[in-house]
Amino acid sequence: MRKIVVSEFVSLDGVMQAPGGKDEDTEGGFAHGGWTWPYWHDEIGAHFAQALSESDALLLGRKTWQIHGGAFEPMAEGDPNDAGMNAMPKYVVSTTLASATAWRNSTLIGGDVVEAARALKAQPGKNILIDGSSVLVHTLARHDLIDEYRLIVCPVVLGGGKKVFPEGVRLNLQLVEARPLLSGVVLTHYTVERPA
Repeated sequence: MRKIVVSEFVSLDGVMQAPGGKDEDTEGGFAHGGWTWPYWHDEIGAHFAQALSESDALLLGRKTWQIHGGAFEPMAEGDPNDAGMNAMPKYVVSTTLASATAWRNSTLIGGDVVEAARALKAQPGKNILIDGSSVLVHTLARHDLIDEYRLIVCPVVLGGGKKVFPEGVRLNLQLVEARPLLSGVVLTHYTVERPA
């Protein structure tokens, strides 16, 4: 069975909202967009590239899919910045999109995301990767469908914002790797422990 792997930037207080840009996601009055930039290190890119290389599909919420698609869709095939994102099959979860044609190789999931995720996991293949997509991550965590978390933990406390882990859900995690970087970031990899 395939694994669903969540890869996120996260603050020390568990916030994952708008790591990449000032106006990326201001929902709830969030004013700290782009908070990861002071901590960038080339090994962060390698960490994400490894997660991507072990995956053959992306599963994304609408907002994250639109942000990524806006950046990657205009790139020509073979662009070194593409990293395979355009060629990889993508599944976007949305009840408001009419189609998924804005980013090549995308399929719209407009119905029951839990059943769709279970069906994707049952297919042969490599991992299914999620980044961003807080509502989707919470939904799948509540239904015990996430298998791994690869968290890029930045040395900052944001004081509020969308969190990686949903309220009221207990998860037992097994540490696979923790690697500190000179920028103060800790690259972490956890698997979700389940009763035998």
